Amino acid sequence: MTTAVMALICTVIAALILVNVRDNVREYSSKDLVAKAVQISQEVRQKGTVSHLPKDPDTAIQVFDPSGALVAATPNVANAPPMTMLIYRADNIATSDICTLRAFPGECKIGVYFPFHVSDGIWRLHMVVSDVPWYISPRLLGLLIGGWLLLVGVTALAAYRAVSSTLAPVDAMTSKLAEITGGDLSQRVPVPWFHDELRRLAERANQTLDRAERAVEQQRRFASDTSHDLRTPLTAMHTELDEALLHPEETDWPRTARTVLGSLERLQVMVASLLDIARLDAGAPRRREPVDLAELVKSELVRRARKVTVTEQLTPGVVVDGDPLHLSRLLGNLLDNAERHAERNVTVEVARDDGSAVLEVVDDGDGIPPDQREIVFQRFARLDASRRKDAGGTGLGLPIARQIAESHGGTLTIGDSPRGARFVLRLPLRS
Repeated sequence: MTTAVMALICTVIAALILVNVRDNVREYSSKDLVAKAVQISQEVRQKGTVSHLPKDPDTAIQVFDPSGALVAATPNVANAPPMTMLIYRADNIATSDICTLRAFPGECKIGVYFPFHVSDGIWRLHMVVSDVPWYISPRLLGLLIGGWLLLVGVTALAAYRAVSSTLAPVDAMTSKLAEITGGDLSQRVPVPWFHDELRRLAERANQTLDRAERAVEQQRRFASDTSHDLRTPLTAMHTELDEALLHPEETDWPRTARTVLGSLERLQVMVASLLDIARLDAGAPRRREPVDLAELVKSELVRRARKVTVTEQLTPGVVVDGDPLHLSRLLGNLLDNAERHAERNVTVEVARDDGSAVLEVVDDGDGIPPDQREIVFQRFARLDASRRKDAGGTGLGLPIARQIAESHGGTLTIGDSPRGARFVLRLPLRS
């Protein structure tokens, strides 16, 4: 494309040069023709006749006396009628382009009609010379063609080298991306030295690979943890039933059924949590509607069988935009966790703070050490205290709660508290 543009530019410049130079040469030829006509007229005035005419085959001259008789002419037009065919106007020189001369068929000439006064009357001189060709001269045309080829060639070479050097990093990135597979995302594309668009492209590609590697690693850990936690209730059920079948007469089948049913319930809760996580990870569309957090808390507490005392500190009219079902799930997970670790009391508070809706769930249990507050939000992560309180937990309740909060544009953190754990949910207020 660059070469084609340069070729077009060079062609236009060459054409303009030819036109301009040709116009200048033709103007010079016309002036030279007039100067020769003046010389001839001076000779006639001095001598009364023409003694010498140029012997150039491209030049033709005719001189007529006042009576109209041809008194002098070059051999190529000695028997021809007046050449220029211009309207005679005494004391006025006229030049013109002529392409219809019988003496020069198929040729164009520059002609001049020159009337001049002599003592016996007005003499008339007709003179033509060859017109300037469009290429002016073979030498000039050769120079222009050579310059055209040189400029276009240099441009083509420079464009090729520039494109090659520019695309070299792209080729390197493409080759590296072709080597990277889903099984090994540890490799990165090379980053060019220059701070340009290609460097930013390489950096963006590496950032994308970083996110992909983290996502794949997270999926691997998730699959590993899931398989382990799913095997636990399945193994318990399998062991319970094996022992019962070994001694069917001595087995307490109602107790065995209750044990297996407990494992099934735990398995059901885990599968439901995994489905929730899958939906959240997939970014499934959710319905949005105004949700009053105080009313949400009241409805959740009404339907729950309370294991401890729940104190409510609810500010009415704290409304957010969200999915009521997901927010209920978030609140339920926080209450489940608080009731599991509380000694006697759980406090639920709803308030406004600096343009945000704030929901806090505080228990009076042992609390969570500061260095472990982020660990509890990792999937399947369970602290020792949690395992002692409830060995059948899944370790998914708090991660799901945080993911729901983030999907609503909010945050879920653990704040400082004089006693127990204080979970703080912040969501944007409905505008």
